[in-house]
Amino acid sequence: MSVSCDRGWLARFDSAGALLQAVRELRDLGYTQLEAYTPYPVEGLAETLGPVRNRIPLLVLLGGLCGGFGTLFLEWYASVVDYPIDVGGRPDASWPAFIPAALEMTILFAALFGVTGLFVANGLPRLVHPLFAVPGFEAASRDGFFLWLRADDPRFDEGRAHADLARLAPLSIDEVVP
Repeated sequence: MSVSCDRGWLARFDSAGALLQAVRELRDLGYTQLEAYTPYPVEGLAETLGPVRNRIPLLVLLGGLCGGFGTLFLEWYASVVDYPIDVGGRPDASWPAFIPAALEMTILFAALFGVTGLFVANGLPRLVHPLFAVPGFEAASRDGFFLWLRADDPRFDEGRAHADLARLAPLSIDEVVP
C-alpha cells in the first residue's frame, strides 16, 4: 500500500531565514519530500530543497516523434499502398512532398503532449488541496513561511517527523490530512 502524498506535517516559520535553515537541517537528516510555501522567492531555497525530476522534455520529444513519424507513415501509406497515383512519372513515395505536413504535425503533437504532461504532472485540475484546510495557511501568500514534510518521504514516521520539526522551533505544526 502506497502512502498518499496528501498527508504530512506543515510547519510555519517566522522568517525566510528560519525556513531556509529548517530545510537545510531536514535535508541533512535525510528527508527528501519537502515543499516550501513563501509569499516571495527566497534566494537559495530551490537549491536547498533539491532537484525535482522533470519528465516533460522527454514527453515533448516523444510527442514530436509520434506526430512526425506518424504523419510520414500516414502519407506514405496513402500514396504508396492505399491509393497510388502516377503523376508525371514521379515516385509514389516522394518524401520531399511529405516534409511540410510532417513538420507541422511534429510541432502540434509535441505541444499537445507537453501541455497534457504539464497538467498531469501538476495534478491539475485540482480545485481543493488538503493544505487549504490547515488553519492559517492563507498567510502563505502574504507573510507566512511554511514547510510541508510530506508523508510519502521514505524516512517519514509520524512521531519522528513531528519531533524533527519541533526541534526546529516553528511557530506552529499542523497535521495535513486529506
